[in-house]
Amino acid sequence: MFEKDLWSEVFQSIQKNKLRAVLSGLTIAFSILLFTLLFGMANGLQNTFESFFMENASNVIYINSGKTSKPYKGNQTGKKITFKSKDYDFIKKKYPDKTEYISARVHKNFTVTYQGNRNNYNTIAVHADHQYIENTKVSYGRYFTISDIEKKQKFLLIGKLVADDLFKGKNPIGKYVNLQGIAFKIIGVFEEEGDDREERNIYMPISTAQSIFSNDDHINDIRLTYDPKMNYDQALSFSNKLTNALKERFFVAPKDQSAIRVFNIAEAKKNTDKMMFVLGIIILLIGFGTLVAGVVGISNIMVYIVSERSKELGIRKVLGASPRSITGMILFESVLITAIAGYIGMLIGIGTLTLLGNRLQDYFITNPNVETNLVITATVILIISGSIAGYIPAKKAAKIKPITALNKN
Repeated sequence: MFEKDLWSEVFQSIQKNKLRAVLSGLTIAFSILLFTLLFGMANGLQNTFESFFMENASNVIYINSGKTSKPYKGNQTGKKITFKSKDYDFIKKKYPDKTEYISARVHKNFTVTYQGNRNNYNTIAVHADHQYIENTKVSYGRYFTISDIEKKQKFLLIGKLVADDLFKGKNPIGKYVNLQGIAFKIIGVFEEEGDDREERNIYMPISTAQSIFSNDDHINDIRLTYDPKMNYDQALSFSNKLTNALKERFFVAPKDQSAIRVFNIAEAKKNTDKMMFVLGIIILLIGFGTLVAGVVGISNIMVYIVSERSKELGIRKVLGASPRSITGMILFESVLITAIAGYIGMLIGIGTLTLLGNRLQDYFITNPNVETNLVITATVILIISGSIAGYIPAKKAAKIKPITALNKN
């Protein structure tokens, strides 16, 4: 295989038949290029759907209140449903074996000041479990503890962008800021992987917000995570039971969809998983079809090449070339063209995906990429197919009698 004469003959053959070599190479390169782009775009689409669930835990249930749309048990249409801390306690005590983490939330907007730097920030009062529900990454300091909640500590956890605004690159941990005329201590700084807009938020203990700023136990919404051991159907069944229990508690009609809104992310994930499964099958079929098209193309070209070189092969046999050497030469030329063209197609495909980056986010494609091993495997499949495609007609041509080959037009 590594004989100098063999390499020389192959390169001479390619040089004399440049158009034939280019056409063969283009067939392979285009197949691998299309294969790479196709799987890269599919992965980009999958990355987009995964990013939808990245900001929060993957087993979150959101509970929000609204207004009644139907009269029921004394409640008139348009009555506003208001959650209180006792409703948070109700859920926590009623479903201890089905909930993993749970937190009530109170939303405020405050002006925060530190040494002349001031700005308005969205402030969310939460329980200690909120860190795990939101997947909050604490970069410096720490999150709230249950003890902080019980003692109604005047502590704040600020987003990275808030820290940049107020402290200008200085370490904010342990510093005190003025919030509505009250001194609060910074105990931590957090970052958000999915959306940096969240980094303009501030968190405080919910008990502190209720006692200082509200003077009541009103809460805006509740978030919880269900037991991760539940499958999709069990999780959806739990959220339905939770919805019915809350409707009974607030005398809301069973078919009223606006008074109490419970959204289980399991429903979205289940639908997304189904869609991605179907998409994966479609991409697999198209990718397989692309490879088949490449195999058929290289096979047809190899048959044509061998037929075209009948006289040359006849002359080689007259000069003493063995059938094995003729077969090996054609086979090696086929493998060489397929490998080089496949590698070029792979480089162009990966380079195109890298160049696109996140420019296709408007089309729900985020960071399109493809595993190099997958593309190499596809290239190897084409190389093997090209070898088989070249071997069959080459072996047939090697057996032809010299006089027959020389008499061909």
